[in-house]
Amino acid sequence: MITDIETYFSQGCGRCERFATSDCSTRQWSRGLSELRKICLESGLVETVKWAHPCYMHANRNIVIFGAFRGDFRISFFNAALMKDPQKVLERQGPNARHPDMIRFTKNTQVQLMKQAIMSYLDEAKGYAEAGIKPPKEEYELELPGELIDALDADPVLADAFHSLTPGRQRSYVINLNAAKKPETRISRIAKFRDKILAGKGVMER
Repeated sequence: MITDIETYFSQGCGRCERFATSDCSTRQWSRGLSELRKICLESGLVETVKWAHPCYMHANRNIVIFGAFRGDFRISFFNAALMKDPQKVLERQGPNARHPDMIRFTKNTQVQLMKQAIMSYLDEAKGYAEAGIKPPKEEYELELPGELIDALDADPVLADAFHSLTPGRQRSYVINLNAAKKPETRISRIAKFRDKILAGKGVMER
């Protein structure tokens, strides 16, 4: 994975075999990503690299992060539960996302057309960071799959590690396991996930 910001904009994130090739998703969206970068810097955000993607900070807090995919590119807001979204431009990353948190683009030209809206949303997020305002903690019950309950009951070390994970990381495993239709598939996935859980990581973390 890349650690230098310029590498992302010239070659990609380094997380797949398409890195540094013309097939990398960042190549398709190069113009739009560069425009987003300019807007973030114009807003006074500090540019960093986190999780191999451009991440922009203010008042020592993550504000937004970029992503590029085959069909779109996006700017995603941290602490999305705080965002008021007056222009109704925020979308959910997926059906299991708790809050709309991203502005998604399917054309490079959309960024400039939305510049003022993006700037206003960045200003809102910066205001929360400056004031130290964070979203309230949401209490919710995780309904663990039976196979995971059995695995945790049979493996105290795994149980301790799982219950020490953040709620978001626990939820990532539950969502992944519930997506499997067959019990044997869930059991196989739990075995594969064991090392990640012991390392304190979520499903998608490397």
